[in-house]
Amino acid sequence: MAYVVADWSLFLVFSVGMSIAALVILTDMLLEGFSLRGLSAVTFGLAIGALIAFLISNSPLFEPLEDVPELAQMLFLVRLTLYVVTMYLATVIALRGKDEFNLVIPYVSFSPQNVESRLAVMDTSALIDGRIVEICQSGWFVYQIVVPRFVLDELQAIADSSDASRKEKGRKGLDVLNRLRKIESIDLRIHESDVPDRDAVDSKLIYFCDSMKAKLLTMDFNLAKLAEFHGVGWLNLTSLVKALNQEISAGARVTTQLVRAGKDSDQAIGYLPDGSMLVVNKGRDYIGQEICVEVDSVVPSAGGKMVFATYTPDE
Repeated sequence: MAYVVADWSLFLVFSVGMSIAALVILTDMLLEGFSLRGLSAVTFGLAIGALIAFLISNSPLFEPLEDVPELAQMLFLVRLTLYVVTMYLATVIALRGKDEFNLVIPYVSFSPQNVESRLAVMDTSALIDGRIVEICQSGWFVYQIVVPRFVLDELQAIADSSDASRKEKGRKGLDVLNRLRKIESIDLRIHESDVPDRDAVDSKLIYFCDSMKAKLLTMDFNLAKLAEFHGVGWLNLTSLVKALNQEISAGARVTTQLVRAGKDSDQAIGYLPDGSMLVVNKGRDYIGQEICVEVDSVVPSAGGKMVFATYTPDE
């Protein structure tokens, strides 16, 4: 048997090498922004398409053609076409389908997109507000909390501000984050990814929530409305707190801490959890203490309502 040795010139080797390099660079440019979901879908589609083509090409359908030598080349082309078509169609279906592919060796996980996401992305306003800690401690919060790195950077910048008020808010936000970490029932994660081509934190948050199919947890009403405009759901802590406020009516007994004296000689002032003023008769001697009083009447006011009550010491 004679072997033919190719005469590879330096120019030919250089040309082949440059062509391969150009192909690799072009492939890298085409795959820019290609997600793990896309890679998982392509891998799954190619594997399923190849399996289907293998089963069809080795089925009894092609056995009569294998016995005819003149049709060997055509049979090869038919099988090759079958592989290409089935793998292509399976890949396209996987990419266009509604299933979320997360191919993580050694298993494949399918997560339907129509199932409500249990991720909540928290911004600086929710951390500074702090009420999320008590809600999480109650055991009613079922979302996994995600704090992006750019939110932490913004919170750190607020804490390092020269303005005393902003500095206090930033430090409170960091303290709230540390308190959330200590709650065993809450899954709190710091996401290190950034959002390219977006400078404003609000734009990053909306894009981040949309990409992760997550809810936005914020106290910024304008940001919430902007998120709603872009189809991103948001969690309104203020509405939750209002919904949980106790309904106050005459005859109800409430507990409050008296903070200052009232207009009349025996009156003292306290506040309900929703911020309503509570005027307590016979309560001046108990300023600074937490007492249980009986509501006499509820009067609507411009700021909401005023509640009048009387304190009767237990006998």
